[in-house]
Amino acid sequence: GVAAVFAELERRLISDRTKAALAVKKAQGVKLGRPVTMDSATVELIHGLSADGLSLRAICARLTVDGVPSARGGRWQANTVAKVLAA
Repeated sequence: GVAAVFAELERRLISDRTKAALAVKKAQGVKLGRPVTMDSATVELIHGLSADGLSLRAICARLTVDGVPSARGGRWQANTVAKVLAA
């Protein structure tokens, strides 16, 4: 009914305000998202593998085979490796 329509409108307005605020923060150079908690040895290893010419996916495969734990303890993702290289 009417309440559902207003609830949907309110959700949409909240979403729009949140997206706008995050865009402002991003434009200001604020790092958004969960901080990367990775030891320096792993970061150095990733940079070394990249310098050797390995692709993001190849780096992920190598880290997995070598048993290197990811920051969250899950599978290595190309996006994670890319963020480490960009930092």
